[in-house]
Amino acid sequence: MENIHQKLISGIRDFFHLAEHNKAVLGLSGGLDSAVTLKLSVDALGPENVSAILMPENGITRSENIAHAKGLCQFLRVEYYYQPINSFMIDYSSLSWKQNEVAFINTKARIRATILYNYANTKHALVVGTSNKSELILGYGTKYGDLASDLLPLGELYKTQVKELAEFMGLPNEIIKKEPSAELYPGQTDEQELGATYKELDIVLKQRDLGEEALIGKGMNPMLVRSIFKRIKNNQHKLSAPPIIQIL
Repeated sequence: MENIHQKLISGIRDFFHLAEHNKAVLGLSGGLDSAVTLKLSVDALGPENVSAILMPENGITRSENIAHAKGLCQFLRVEYYYQPINSFMIDYSSLSWKQNEVAFINTKARIRATILYNYANTKHALVVGTSNKSELILGYGTKYGDLASDLLPLGELYKTQVKELAEFMGLPNEIIKKEPSAELYPGQTDEQELGATYKELDIVLKQRDLGEEALIGKGMNPMLVRSIFKRIKNNQHKLSAPPIIQIL
């Protein structure tokens, strides 16, 4: 983990240097991924160059997550802003069509991305994303929402590795051991939606190049393997640039 930590710190510094920026901003939820990303950003750029925006949804976001996010910012001496998203969601209820549940949930993530980029443009900062490799492979995120960023420090770390890195960096156990949740609706958890624990998912993801049938042949749960490969296939578009129709 020490080697990984140093490579990530160097990578963040190099990226910001090449981009001719020294200010970073990220969305802080009180969960593991954003906490690790915040600590890495501070280690690389210094606390004076990092800002966090807490964007809870009042009535949905648990108070302990807000408390953990604020406490981490205070401990790392990072400037933070508290901006609930409820007021931004009101106008969507008066759209000319009735939005379905997926649209409603994804809108929350896109509102948060808009707030981050508004701050970034205002402060001449870059948005540091918090998605990890497991989420990226599975497409577990919102296009132009939480997947929108200028840099993804955790993009080469599986979720289980992010947890190991958090332990190495000495982040609070209350954050490390927390059940992963995007808090998109009451009681939502990532692992419940994905149908397995991240430990189980990562075992399959790390060997995905072998193919579905080979993994099933090795004794892995057929339903889990097939659901993972289906999710990967269906969500590939989330990580690709929009296709351009060639006319020449």
